[in-house]
Amino acid sequence: MYEAATPPGWPREVRPPGAPGWERSAVVWLYDLCPAEYRRYPLLSRHPVLLARLARQEAESSLHAARRGWSTARVDLRGQVEPQVVEELLGVYAKEGPRLAALTRSVQLVAEALAGVRWRPRL
Repeated sequence: MYEAATPPGWPREVRPPGAPGWERSAVVWLYDLCPAEYRRYPLLSRHPVLLARLARQEAESSLHAARRGWSTARVDLRGQVEPQVVEELLGVYAKEGPRLAALTRSVQLVAEALAGVRWRPRL
């Protein structure tokens, strides 16, 4: 028997901890967040906590890049494209930033679960 409770932000692609095949679903999801080349290393499948570490670093790096891109776009792109195009790009960053922050949180939740941490809902 497994507990189906998952914390807010748990990725829908990953089965709840303790469910049959949950670690395999976590591995598949984590690999999808990493460069394809990471699939060449069986070590990462054998030790999903390591894969989670790499996926977390990838997500954090993407979030950092989006934040930096947002903060430097106007200056970096001045004279290269029209100002309204830069504003459109800032809109992309404005949508991607929260998505990437949520993704980073989801990866952290899966990493914690792979390390044995279990979430308990509070009443």
